[in-house]
Amino acid sequence: MHIILVSNRLATAKTITLTPSKLLLAGMLFALLILALSSLFSYLTVRHAANLRLPILQDMLRTVSVEENQRSYEYLRSMAIKLGEMQAQITRLDFLSERLARLTGARLPENKADAAGRGGPLRQATPLSAVDLQRDLEALTQQVELRTDSLSQLEARVFEQRMRQKFLPTSLPVHAQWNASTFGWRIDPFTGSRAMHEGVDFSAEVGTPIMAAAAGVVAMAEYHPEYGNVIEIDHGNDFSTRYAHASKLLVTQGAVVKRGQQIALVGTTGRSTGPHLHFEVRYRGGAQNPNRFLQQALANNGP
Repeated sequence: MHIILVSNRLATAKTITLTPSKLLLAGMLFALLILALSSLFSYLTVRHAANLRLPILQDMLRTVSVEENQRSYEYLRSMAIKLGEMQAQITRLDFLSERLARLTGARLPENKADAAGRGGPLRQATPLSAVDLQRDLEALTQQVELRTDSLSQLEARVFEQRMRQKFLPTSLPVHAQWNASTFGWRIDPFTGSRAMHEGVDFSAEVGTPIMAAAAGVVAMAEYHPEYGNVIEIDHGNDFSTRYAHASKLLVTQGAVVKRGQQIALVGTTGRSTGPHLHFEVRYRGGAQNPNRFLQQALANNGP
């Protein structure tokens, strides 16, 4: 593009040549100038709107302020509702934790701030401010941490009880009648004298399967002069069980057995008057009444 400049003060005409790159550069400079002027005008107008007292600008500022306040109010209101819902959930968790604590016998740490009763007539409510919301959120965070600790304690207690239950001898060692001889003092069938019977006897036919009353490790599987073919299982936590007078042993010392696993067959070996299973429960080596551990199983099995 060529531009010819003509002036009375010029002896000759001057020609200016505009290339595409020069036109593009000029356009960009012009656009930047317009943008800068527009930004400067907007800044000065908004900054000095209150001093200028222009009704239109003041209305615009009020509208923007109202909209911002409304958005802030709606946000705080929604957060307050969520906060209330979380507090209600914590209350339900507290109720559940208390029930579990009663079932397991665990003692939970008491939150004194929550122990006091709450209530009273509803008065005119005021919306939460941002400061109030922040304070309540911090308090809620502390409550959640306390509940987490409580539930962790309950989980550990339940796990401990489940493990103890798993290794306690609470399953019947044989499917037979429990009427041959009970735990305690009795007249010895061989001597006729009063003697302590440290287990219970199950009458059963020879070859009837004998099962482990709980999981454990076989501590003994051998022949004993009085017990005959006998198996002793160590269940941990100082508990053990013995299964005597078997006709055949099906496990060896050191074997890991599961609850209900077949370990021997009923017989009449050793000091015995007939085929039966002599079953003992021992704690730290001392004989315990098996009835304490087998009551539920006996009730389910029937006479």
